[in-house]
Amino acid sequence: MRKPTISGRGWAYIGAALGGTVSIAANVAHSYVPPAGAPADWSPPTGAVVGSVFWPVALFVATEILARVAWPVGRRWTALRFLGLLPVALVAAIVSYKHGSGLLRFYGEDFLTAHLGPLAVDGLMVMASAALLATAHRATALAAPAAEVVAVPEPVAEPVIAEQPAPVPAVKKTPAKRVMPRPASAEKVAKVAAKMPGASAAQIAAKAGVSASTARRHLAALSATDASPSAPVPAETPTLTVA
Repeated sequence: MRKPTISGRGWAYIGAALGGTVSIAANVAHSYVPPAGAPADWSPPTGAVVGSVFWPVALFVATEILARVAWPVGRRWTALRFLGLLPVALVAAIVSYKHGSGLLRFYGEDFLTAHLGPLAVDGLMVMASAALLATAHRATALAAPAAEVVAVPEPVAEPVIAEQPAPVPAVKKTPAKRVMPRPASAEKVAKVAAKMPGASAAQIAAKAGVSASTARRHLAALSATDASPSAPVPAETPTLTVA
């Protein structure tokens, strides 16, 4: 994605480069200014020339660190930030200012120009660094909404539920009736009744060797289960008693 364009950021870079170049050039040129009473073949020491470059560079770097580093929040970090870097920037600014002012006096500039001119050079570096910091914050603020991605929840597919077959009602099985074995007396009554159709219960009982009540009970059971002959169970013949 293309970054947003911030108006004026290019001029801030130009200002920082111009201020730094002029400041370095002025400090180097000041190192070649001969001191009072110097011989005609005098030349500055190499260390003085190298040292003159350090002061404007130190001022620029200290300003950039102070402004651009995202320092943590807290009193300790604030104290470290200002109490550590401000003295460095202040010393570098004072030395760089004195070199520029001395160079202008050597060139024969008037008092006001010699004392205010170096402020323009160092001030340009400080303002250019502040402008770069301000535009960097603005670019971050403009890019933040575009960078935010709204997470859209993916549609959740509904689970496919297979149709369950209708439950088949369980068939209740009727328990089979247990057939009890026929007692021996019942077998005897059945056989006699089959051989003597139309006989009375007393006659069948006497023939089968069982009591009359037993014969009647077995004959009634045989008649209910159709096990006996289809003829009705004979009633007992009443016995006439002559007075």
